[in-house]
Amino acid sequence: MADKGLTYAEAGVDIDAGNRMVELIKPLVRATARPGADAEIGGFGGLFDLKRAGFTDPVLVAATDGVGTKLKIAIETGRHDSIGIDLVAMSVNDLVVQGAEPLFFLDYFACGKLAPDTGAMIVKGVAAGCREAGCALIGGETAEMPGLYRDGDYDLAGFAVGAAERNALLPRADIAAGDTVLGLASSGIHSNGYSLARRVVEIAGLGWNAPAPFDTSRTLGEALLTPTRIYVKSCLAALRQTKALKGLAHITGGGFPDNIPRVLPDGLGMTLDLARVPVLPVFKWLAKTSNIAEPEMLRTFNCGIGMVAIVDAAGADAVADVLTRAGETVVRLGRVTTAAKDAPRVAYTGRLDLAG
Repeated sequence: MADKGLTYAEAGVDIDAGNRMVELIKPLVRATARPGADAEIGGFGGLFDLKRAGFTDPVLVAATDGVGTKLKIAIETGRHDSIGIDLVAMSVNDLVVQGAEPLFFLDYFACGKLAPDTGAMIVKGVAAGCREAGCALIGGETAEMPGLYRDGDYDLAGFAVGAAERNALLPRADIAAGDTVLGLASSGIHSNGYSLARRVVEIAGLGWNAPAPFDTSRTLGEALLTPTRIYVKSCLAALRQTKALKGLAHITGGGFPDNIPRVLPDGLGMTLDLARVPVLPVFKWLAKTSNIAEPEMLRTFNCGIGMVAIVDAAGADAVADVLTRAGETVVRLGRVTTAAKDAPRVAYTGRLDLAG
């Protein structure tokens, strides 16, 4: 009888573990079904029926993103249940700023050694994010790659596709000087700036299980893993129920100065009153602990505003009312202006309340 040869499992890849994970996540995926997708997995590709979703003249919009070094906190604390929400949020929030309704989502999960229970916990968060955004989780990929990742480490990427009727795409061409700027409060750091935040934690000499200095009811790790807020349903409601919403900017990496100009027509800028930003305690703690200057805070973090809306001044109250009824905390931040030549597109009055 021939000697037993080397197996894939002995090389570090366990196909049976992958199959076990698929069986664990099938009911989670099924729970994200929506018109247009049955959210069944196991085939080579996911299907979506735009006609069943109710579109007549759709334009598809696609986005992809990850979670960045926030993953390190999830890995080091063993808290994997909410990082999937972040993964969904980062892509679907980028869809809604173009007026698109998220339709379906796919995830990519790569690791050194597959632990099916951990993988299922991550996908549970992905499914929760998809349900919150109203999109179906129609597929994904799990890659076990020993030698590329250390045991216990993993990486995530997400891919979202949405659709908008052709005449409802954002930003609108009629954004003009005098339009009102609204800010929608964030839930925390969201998923940008964590390399700096982790450096601050290191300088402070704190462990993840220590009480958070800015919220002693939670551990530091738990507080910093607060999921990214998903703005999809509230922003779509404002878009569909009013005629005043002209543009949206998702405040991610690059903060106010880099993200807002992406939705402004040439020749226009924006003036924001920083005193109106509802600065969250976590940002006050970060700034104070490492003496981070206000311009650096504004370009690295959302500082308390996760989404900016540009609205017709006459309809600002109506938009704010729809957003508030949908669960958002809304503040009036400023107005659209004519941009001076060679001047920053985003100008500020007042100061952030970073005292804490």
